[in-house]
Amino acid sequence: MPSIFSRIVSGELPAFKVAEDEHHLAFLDITPLVEGHTLVIPRKEVDYIFDLPPAELAALHQFAQRVAKGVKAAVTCKRIGVAVIGLEVPHAHIHLIPMNNVSDMNFANPKIKVAETRMKELAAAISAQVPGGTAAPEVKPLESKGSRETQPTNEPTAAATAGPGQNAVLGQLQQLTKDLFYMSESDAPLEPVQFAAPGGSLTDEALAKLAGAPADRKVEKQELTYFLRNHTADNGVLGNPTLANRFKALQMFLKQELQDVQVYRFGSGPQVPVLALGKTDDGQLAGFKTVLTET
Repeated sequence: MPSIFSRIVSGELPAFKVAEDEHHLAFLDITPLVEGHTLVIPRKEVDYIFDLPPAELAALHQFAQRVAKGVKAAVTCKRIGVAVIGLEVPHAHIHLIPMNNVSDMNFANPKIKVAETRMKELAAAISAQVPGGTAAPEVKPLESKGSRETQPTNEPTAAATAGPGQNAVLGQLQQLTKDLFYMSESDAPLEPVQFAAPGGSLTDEALAKLAGAPADRKVEKQELTYFLRNHTADNGVLGNPTLANRFKALQMFLKQELQDVQVYRFGSGPQVPVLALGKTDDGQLAGFKTVLTET
């Protein structure tokens, strides 16, 4: 199965692109260490970066150099840090990270959440500054919002009617969750869901109603990557790197297409309803539901 990055290259999955040429692509990391954190990849899928032929490896770094100049010009920072890890996605990639302190390069740091509007601003600003790029030159460099600052987002406030964009989101979710099962003490399918945002704040009672759970059940929140950690690991509970890649693709889509993605667990075993939800651009809720078995 193609890697998540190959699916971005093919256009199957969206990305905040900042630069591209015939052989390479650069886009913003959707789970960044800092604002402006950019990934540079070869279009050709190769797992280990040092398996690239010497000429292709050199060309990738030359492309990364151009992109790094764009990031440095667009995002206020002292330098652009460079890292190659290669353990999470089986597709060679280079991290370009705006840094003001050495700690900005620590991959053990919690990832920050950047709102979609801000990601679009960053992508446009970087693209405009990449030498040889084609983006509009009038985009101004952005001031950094702090090395570890997250971007606030609004709570859903009103019900909305599904439009073409939301139908597209649901269609993608249907494709991404098809035949996927969450493994606990039993296997339960992932079912795509979409809801109009409840009026007012998203209370535990409102969430329980969406999940079909009793209103008095305790609601526990989890971060999406934590909830899926054993399913996205190549050597995780699935024992199948191809299935792990599908869970990675789902996780990436949710984080990129939706805002404020959160996993909600309702009560304790033996049957625990679960909702993974985020907000669409017009405030609706979308994601998936499943059931855990815990005895």
